[in-house]
Amino acid sequence: MPKKTEKQYSEFLADRVEQRLTSKGLTEIKKMMGGLVFMVNQKMCVGVDKDRTTGEDRLMVRVGTAPYEKLLFKNGSREMDFTGKVMRGFLFISPDGFDTEDDLDFWIEKALEFNKIAQQTDKKKKPSH
Repeated sequence: MPKKTEKQYSEFLADRVEQRLTSKGLTEIKKMMGGLVFMVNQKMCVGVDKDRTTGEDRLMVRVGTAPYEKLLFKNGSREMDFTGKVMRGFLFISPDGFDTEDDLDFWIEKALEFNKIAQQTDKKKKPSH
């Protein structure tokens, strides 16, 4: 009998994120990097997984490089080093940074703010016909 693998993300956290993004342009939810990634306007926006070291739920937010340094010092925030190399513009948020509804709303809003900038950048790069 095949061994049942444990999900690498919290369904409760994934539901909380999905509820917030559904009316904000959520286009796809992908299984990626051992968890789930929420795509808004075809762009990676927010992800959920479990920290392999601590086993804690974790949020990944794409905030862009401009606000990165300031947001790095918010409660629960740390550099995203998924591959062993720091990925500037992305942050991992531990549970103490998103447990309350207001805290989760804060991080979702920061990710959506960058998503709008990323969307505009793509439009500028596409040639007009």
